[in-house]
Amino acid sequence: MNLLGNSKKRITQWTLAILTLLSLTACSTAIEDYQGEQPALKLEEFFNGDLVAHGVVQDYAGKVIQRFTVEMQGTWEGNEGTLDEQFTYADGRTQERIWKLTKTGPNTYEGRASDVEGVAVGTTAGNALNWEYVLQVEVDGEMMSLSLDDWMYLVDENNMINRTQMYKYGLPVGEITLYIGKQ
Repeated sequence: MNLLGNSKKRITQWTLAILTLLSLTACSTAIEDYQGEQPALKLEEFFNGDLVAHGVVQDYAGKVIQRFTVEMQGTWEGNEGTLDEQFTYADGRTQERIWKLTKTGPNTYEGRASDVEGVAVGTTAGNALNWEYVLQVEVDGEMMSLSLDDWMYLVDENNMINRTQMYKYGLPVGEITLYIGKQ
């Protein structure tokens, strides 16, 4: 009986491992999937001038826990850009984030900001950008490092949709969705 119990336990563990692996590969999106999509996204063109964004933050269960608006001003000189973001949250809080952006190749970018750990790394293909970085976020009065998988999709020359998955210890903890429009 004990051997059978251990066998069932091993089978269950293998089954869970295989199902987990399959679900991760089935849900995986690669930036190359957007290669032919138009219009082509170039950060130095879209994030140049005045923009406004409206968004929501959802917790791990999908409940909206925050709404916000962002006034943005983007400027570029050659391969170097600055994106000044001024956040206003529904609860009245304000926040500033200033991104220093660098175009490092035909389809690659780096970004730095005071609340970003290290360097954000981004790649474009077609109408999409995928940023990956670690952001310092205040939660209940304490700073927390969250890994962000940030996807931006150019709808047309003046409008973009941005979806960001947030992770802590590899587990999903929330999502950010926003619309960005040129002014």
